Amino acid sequence: MAAYEGPIFDADNHFYEAHDAFTRHVPEKMQSRCVQWITVERNARQYQLVGGRLDADMTNANPTFDPISKPGVLRELFQGNPEGKTGRELMRSSLEPLRPEYMDPEARLAVMDEQGLDGAWLFPTQAVLLEEQIKHDVTASCVMFDAFNRWLAEDWGYNFKDRIFTAPYLTLSDVDWACEQLDRVLEHDARIIVMRPSAVFTRDGPRNPGDRVFDQFWARVNEAGVTVAVHIGSTRHDSNGYDRHNRDMLGLGSRPSIANFHRSRNINDFLASLVFDLAFERFPNLRVVSVENGSEFLPGLLRALGKSKQRTPRHYTDDPVDVFREHVWINPFWEDDMVEIIELMGANHVTYGSDWPHMEGMGHPRDILGELDGISEADQHLVLHDNAAGLNELRPA
Repeated sequence: MAAYEGPIFDADNHFYEAHDAFTRHVPEKMQSRCVQWITVERNARQYQLVGGRLDADMTNANPTFDPISKPGVLRELFQGNPEGKTGRELMRSSLEPLRPEYMDPEARLAVMDEQGLDGAWLFPTQAVLLEEQIKHDVTASCVMFDAFNRWLAEDWGYNFKDRIFTAPYLTLSDVDWACEQLDRVLEHDARIIVMRPSAVFTRDGPRNPGDRVFDQFWARVNEAGVTVAVHIGSTRHDSNGYDRHNRDMLGLGSRPSIANFHRSRNINDFLASLVFDLAFERFPNLRVVSVENGSEFLPGLLRALGKSKQRTPRHYTDDPVDVFREHVWINPFWEDDMVEIIELMGANHVTYGSDWPHMEGMGHPRDILGELDGISEADQHLVLHDNAAGLNELRPA
């Protein structure tokens, strides 16, 4: 099979947030309910208080991102771990100073030229982890993510030279806020928006994301034709209490964790709820792409949707499996069976994301070219470029 030499549109890149990403635009009277920086005396390191609390999950992290692990250093962990090292050992052995391209769009664009990327979606590193910590204070959550999105527009822009497309973060916890925020980011040329795969925690309690209470938001998304990226994030659904003291989502420690073992439950339930709640039937122009959730959940989910049609035939107007395949795109992990995912979804509903420059992703975005055995050149072109490029274009209803 001929080696792919065409363009790549990377559907999962990341930036690292600046020190003031969650504080620059937060009113002083709200800062204690949002994000504050503190210095811990025992190690003289800086951490973030979120909602006035230091999350135990973050005590081994470095929210300043300096130093930071090199891109792709955990790849051998996911390739069978031949040296038997833990993720933290691999990570700490590769620390280096923070690179300019992680926080500056001009520097990033130069690196993208070297990497051979035609375009890229850039997602937050930290923002997808914070909603869980502040979900019970809806007002603070909205203030914090409004501030984050304003910082993102200033430091990166939502569309930088038609090559770098950053994802403002939206929460549905206050649907009126979500609608206003969506309108504002679209006015500034946002091509994608991002949210976490989770139930929505409103002032009236948790709701499914496809609940009709959110219809005014989905109607705006439908009308604008903007793609919704559902990116892995922090949510206590990861472990449901099984791993109270070991919520290790990346599997970096010396023992396994339920949170890491079943990460895909979050996206499985999120996407299933959109189908069960008939969101795609009410809003036929919706496009949802699952990013950095892997694809191991997909065969079981499609089987379950088929059984749902058999058991509740009068609930659906259209076949739920067909609806899913029409409205959802899947971004597999590089180590997943991409041939299988293409067979299940069709090559036109699969995208590629390197997760660069994160340590658990690819060391170089084009490293994926060594993982595409059994995929035709035409399908490679769809997966590596055309599908994401198409999702990046607004498709107004």
